[in-house]
Parts: sequence; structure tokens; C-alpha cells
Amino acid sequence: MLSSFCSKASSQGEFSQLSSVDSVITDTVVVPIDTVKKTRNPFKWIARYLRNTNKREDKAFDFSMLFGPSYSAATSVGIGATASGLYSWDRSDVNLPKSNVSLYANASLAGVFSVGLRGNNFLPQDKYRLDYQLMFYSIPSDFWGIGYENGRNDENKSEYDRIKLQFKPSFLFRLNKSIFIGPVLDVEWVNAYGFSNETLLFGEDKSIISTGLGLNFSYDTRDFVLNAYRGNYFRLEQMFYPSFFGNNYDFISTDITYCAYRQVWKGGVLAYEFHSLFNYGDVPWTKLAQVGVQGRMRGYYEGRYRDRNIIETQLELRQHIKGRSGIAVWVGAANVFRNFEHIYLKQILPNYGIGYRWEFKKRVNIRLDLGFTKDKPNFAFNINEAF
Repeated sequence: MLSSFCSKASSQGEFSQLSSVDSVITDTVVVPIDTVKKTRNPFKWIARYLRNTNKREDKAFDFSMLFGPSYSAATSVGIGATASGLYSWDRSDVNLPKSNVSLYANASLAGVFSVGLRGNNFLPQDKYRLDYQLMFYSIPSDFWGIGYENGRNDENKSEYDRIKLQFKPSFLFRLNKSIFIGPVLDVEWVNAYGFSNETLLFGEDKSIISTGLGLNFSYDTRDFVLNAYRGNYFRLEQMFYPSFFGNNYDFISTDITYCAYRQVWKGGVLAYEFHSLFNYGDVPWTKLAQVGVQGRMRGYYEGRYRDRNIIETQLELRQHIKGRSGIAVWVGAANVFRNFEHIYLKQILPNYGIGYRWEFKKRVNIRLDLGFTKDKPNFAFNINEAF
């Protein structure tokens, strides 16, 4: 949904966004609300504002309120709102990335409700980075079970309701110009109920609390996190959820992401992403790897295909057309599997699509994507590039 993982993992720029259906509030095409000036004709003000949103301004605290429609395969049509601010811990340092904080909410016709707070802080001289997200949502969902075979079976589709609360902060120390390392805390509570086919859970708990502590290692040479034209990004997050933390499920997860960006001709950027998530131990169904989250495998219903592990990749060409308009085309693939002895070529999930881009702010795009999948195509409105 809104904003890609690579865009937000290193946390910089105007609108750093959340993840997955956890990013339900992020599939929002934004329209600004004037909180300062009053005008007799709000439509004229909105048109004037939109004509100038991509012009740079230097403010101590750049505040904006945004609202607009949202859509995804998992959440249907809705409306979202965000109040956000951009600021710098040292305005005299022109090279220091802007820090940001945002409060957001979303509601949809399907009964989705979500609210959250997130922020990314680049401390003086960029020696330290503090990121955090606190989010709550309630969402009616569909569940196909665990494993590729269950996911591909249309007859397995069943309904359930889910409430989720998550707090995930990280604090990174700078080792050199491009390398950061630091601790990550993850506290997540999921309460699921109203299953129309509870047997698909294979006896697992419906209400699960997962508390984990881990380490984040990052290498980042991107020129701009939210919409890179060049550079590389690598991130390794190693998390531990031991039983002595109070977890009923004792497991370990390894999350790896690599992104590369190259300008191939005037106005054209080729972007590549590789991602994998490997789980070990007694992994709860709420923490399994899922297809269709965090800007990956666009068009897939989030969580239809889920298992202990996932390997996925995507390649996208982004082309500026004229003025503030551009297009993007991509291809991708994913494979979810229980263990390395059960990786099969016939279970590779294909993905491709095309999207329109409109520059809302300087190098911050609103996007409309149409993703084609193994099952059926789906549209999504987003802000920021997928990765």
C-alpha cells in the first residue's frame, strides 16, 4: 500500500509510510486542506495549491493536512487523512535529511478502521537515526489458509475479522558514510475472530502477542529515499521472539532487502528490488511471510498466499513524460514455501503491471497502479514509489 518498504525502511522524506494491510491507511490519493488561509472558493484554493505543491519551501516546521480516497483489493474504497510535519534537527546543515512525523487515519466501506503515528528522525550530522511507528487497525479480511496449495484453492476463501496493535521503534548508529546499525523492538498484538472456516488455522491461537528484539544493519547510498534516481540500499533485520519474553510462540526471523537504482536515459530510471523473509522455529500464523505487502507483488490480495518463508523480486522502469506526469511499468515474481526442500518452479507467482505518476511534491509522487496477478488484476492508489 502506500509507500514502499525501501522508501520507508531508511525513513526519510515528506511522507514516510507504513506497511502492508498494516499500510491500509497508506493507499491514499491526497488532497490538501487549507489550515491557515481562508478563501471564499475552496475549489480555487485547492487548484492553486496543487499547482504549487512541487515547489520547494524552507520552513522550520512544514505542516500539512491531507485527505482523499483510498483503495486496495483487501480494503475496498475508503477515505484517509494524514496530518504531517517536516523539520530538521539542524537547519544549518543542508545535507541533513528532513525528519518527519505524521498522524493518520483511514476508514473504508468494507468496515476498515485504522489510526497510527509514525516518525523518522535524522539527528544532527546524521550520526543517529530514530524511527518509530505505533498503529492500530480493525479490518474484515479473507483467509485462504497456510501454504501455496491452500492459497490457490478458491474454495478455501473464508471470512474473518482482525484487530491489530503494533509498536515498532528502532535506533540506528552511524558507522561510516553509508552504514548504520542498531537495535529494533517489535511488540504486536493480533486478535482474530469470526472465522467462517476456523479449521484453516490448524489449531493455532486466534489471539497472539509477539514481542521481539533484534538488530538492524543498513547500507544506503540512495540520493533520495522516497524516489531514488541512483544508488543502492541493503537492509538486514534479524529479530528474536523468545518464550522468555512472554511469547507463546518461540521463533526467529531474518528479513533481507536489496534495492538498486540507475538512470538509463533522460527521464528514465530503472529500479530493482530483491526481498526475502525466513522464519525459524514455532512461527505463529500472524507472523508468516505474505505475498502482496509493502509495495511488493502489487495486485495480489494481501495474505492470500502465506507460509514460513518468501523470496520475491521486482524490476520497474519509471519514465517522466511531461510536466508533472510520468508512467511506470514493472514485472515481478514471488515464491512462498515452508522450507528449502519445498521450493517449486510451478509455484512461482507472477506479477506485472503499469502505473501513472503525478508529482505532488518535489520527487514525491502520487501513483495509480494496475497490477496483474495469477488470480485477477487489481488497482491501487498510493503515494510514494513502491520501493
